Amino acid sequence: MQSVADELEVKAGAARKAARTLANVNSDVKDRALRNIADGLRANQPEILEANARDISAGHDNGLAESFLDRLLLNPERLEAIAADVRSVAALPDPVGEVLDMRTMPNGLKIGKRRVPLGVIGVIYESRPNVTIDISALCLKSGNAVVLRGGSDAINSNTALAAVVKRAIAEAGLPGDAVQVMESTDRDLVGRMLKARGLIDLLIPRGGQDLIRRVAEEATMPAITGGVGVCHTYVDKAADTEMAISIVDNAKVSRPSVCNALDTVIVHSAIAPSFLPALARKWAEAGVQMRCDTRALSIVGAVRGVSAVAATPEDWDTEYLSLTAGVKVVDSLEEAMEHIQEHGSGHSEAIVSEDYTAAMRFMDEVDAAAVFINASTRFNDGGEFGLGAEVAISTNKMHARGPMGLKELTSYKWTVMGTGQVRS
Repeated sequence: MQSVADELEVKAGAARKAARTLANVNSDVKDRALRNIADGLRANQPEILEANARDISAGHDNGLAESFLDRLLLNPERLEAIAADVRSVAALPDPVGEVLDMRTMPNGLKIGKRRVPLGVIGVIYESRPNVTIDISALCLKSGNAVVLRGGSDAINSNTALAAVVKRAIAEAGLPGDAVQVMESTDRDLVGRMLKARGLIDLLIPRGGQDLIRRVAEEATMPAITGGVGVCHTYVDKAADTEMAISIVDNAKVSRPSVCNALDTVIVHSAIAPSFLPALARKWAEAGVQMRCDTRALSIVGAVRGVSAVAATPEDWDTEYLSLTAGVKVVDSLEEAMEHIQEHGSGHSEAIVSEDYTAAMRFMDEVDAAAVFINASTRFNDGGEFGLGAEVAISTNKMHARGPMGLKELTSYKWTVMGTGQVRS
C-alpha cells in the first residue's frame, strides 16, 4: 500500500512535470478541456450524485452539523450550476501571455511584463466538493497544475468528480497529470503538503479558522491564509427599511453555510424601533436565532415566534455558518465602523443607506476585501464578480485580495528586447 509520503511525492511530482507542458498550451485546447468537463458533469450525473449520497449518509451517521452537510451536498441543480461556472471560465480571456506595461527606454530597450502561470497549486479544503471542479477549471485555464486534498467527509464525491476531470482533459489533449486528487484521508497528509516546498508553488486552504491558522504557521511555501468571513451589514438611520430587510435577510438566509453570509447586523438606534421588529418577524419565519445586545433584545423580545437571546462577547467574533446572527444597535456610523474594525475579518462588509455621504465614508474607511453599498454580501463570489469561479476569497493584501480568479493565479516575468545594447 502506497504511503502518504509516497503518494504526495509521486502525484505532486507528476503535476510539476505536467505544469511545464500546460504552461505553453494554447487557449483553444484549454477551453475544449473545460467544455469537456462541463459536459462530463452532466453525462455522469447519476454516478456523481450516488457517490455524494454515500458521503451524505456517512455524514449523518457521524453526526455532522446540518450546515456542514449543506456544504457537502450535491444535487442536480448544484451540479448544473457548477457546470455553468466551468463554461463561464472557458469563455473568459486567457491571461497567460498577456503583456503588461511595455515601454521603450531611452537606450532603445523594450521592457515589459508577461503573465505566466504560478506552476503547481496545492489546495486543502473541507466538505465542499464543488471546489474540486472550480479550482481545477481555474487552474487549467491559467496554465497551472493542481494537487487537491479534500476532506475525508467528501472523499467519494471528490473521487467521482476528479475522474470526470481527468477523462475530460485527456480527451482534449492536455496532460492528465495536471489535476491530482489525493486519495489518502490520513491527517498526516496535510502536514506533508505544507512542507512540500519545491513541489507546490502556492498553497490555498479552504476551510475553518483552525486549518487557516495551521497553514499560516506551518506552510513552507507562499500561502493564501485569509478567507474566514465574519461579515457585517450596517443599517444606517437613512436606510430604506424595505430594502434593508431584503438585503439583510438575503445575506443571512439565502445560504447561511457560506463565508460571505451575514454574521452580524448592526442597526442605527434611530431606525431600530421600526426595522428590528420587521426583521424579527421575517427571521422568525426562516428560523434564524438572533443573538442581541441589550437594546436590540428589548426591541425584538416581544415579537411573536422570534428566537432571541442575549449575545455574549464571543458572538461578535463568530463566523456562524448557520441560521444564527448577532444583532447590535449603535448610535452613529462611527460606532458601527469601530465595531467592524474590531470584530470583522476583512471579508465582506455592507452598508444600507440613502445618505450618499454616509455610504461613501463607509466605502472609504471600512477595511475589507469587498465593501458593498445597498447590496447583499452574498455577491462576494467569483462567479458574481465575472471571474467564472474562484479558488478562494482572500482576506490577505498580498498577493491577492477578494475572489481569486484567473489573473490571481498568475505571476509575471520581465521581458527585455534589444538590438545589441550593452550596459556601460
